[in-house]
Amino acid sequence: MDSKLTSAMLYLDNVSVAFDGFKAINGLSLMLEPGEMRAIIGPNGAGKTTMMDIITGKTKPDEGYVYFNGETDLTAHDESAIASMGIGRKFQKPTVFESHSVEDNLLLAMSGGHSIKSMLFGARAAVESERIDEILETIRLSSKRDAIAANLSHGQKQWLEIGMLLSQDPKLLLVDEPVAGMTDAETEETARLLRDIAKDHTIVVVEHDMDFVRNLDVKVSCLHEGAVLAEGTLDHVSSDQRVIDVYLGR
Repeated sequence: MDSKLTSAMLYLDNVSVAFDGFKAINGLSLMLEPGEMRAIIGPNGAGKTTMMDIITGKTKPDEGYVYFNGETDLTAHDESAIASMGIGRKFQKPTVFESHSVEDNLLLAMSGGHSIKSMLFGARAAVESERIDEILETIRLSSKRDAIAANLSHGQKQWLEIGMLLSQDPKLLLVDEPVAGMTDAETEETARLLRDIAKDHTIVVVEHDMDFVRNLDVKVSCLHEGAVLAEGTLDHVSSDQRVIDVYLGR
C-alpha cells in the first residue's frame, strides 16, 4: 500500500462516476491528513455533493478508490457500515428532533435514534453527562440545554445538529454549507466552532460563503467538472484565473 494511504484520514484516488453519460466526478483525487479541516468550493454542478455521496456510500463510483483512516476502501462498504466506521455527515438543512430538548437530542444521537422512550426515561444514568456537558459547551448551547429544539434559531439548530454528530464520536465530519441562512454573528461563531472541533477531528466543509471560508483559515480545494481545479490557501485559489473564470467571477 502507498505510504500516503497509511497516513491519510481520507484519500480519494482517481475517482469517477457518471450518470446517464454525464461524468459528475471525473478523476477526482483528494487527500486529508488526520486533524485537517478542508474547505471545498466550486460552482453548482462541480461535483461537491456527489463527492460527499461517494464518501458516505450513497453513490458507488465507477472507478477509483476512497481510503478512510489509512486503510479501509469505502467503495467496498454500504452507507450503514460507513457511518459505523466514524464518518458523520451534516446536510445543509438541519434535521433535529424539534419536540425534544437540546439535551435529549444529543442523547438520542448517542443512541442512534433507537429506543427513544428507553433512552429518554430509562437509560440516562448510562450516558456520561460529562460528555454531554463538553458537547454543549463546544456547540455554544450550554445555556439552552433544556430548551425545546423547535424554539432555537436557525443557526442554533445547525449547531445542535453538529453536536448530534459529535455525540456519535466520528473521526471524520462532512459538513454541507453550514452557514446558509445564518446571521453574520452566527456565521462568525460557526467558524470558531468548527476550528475548535478541528482540534481533534478531520472535517470537510462545503461552502459558498467566501468570507466564512476565509475565517476558517484552512486549505481550500476548488472543484470544477468533477475534478480539483485549484488547491491551496484561499488567496492562492481565488487568484487563479481559471477559478475566477468558472466560479468567483460569475
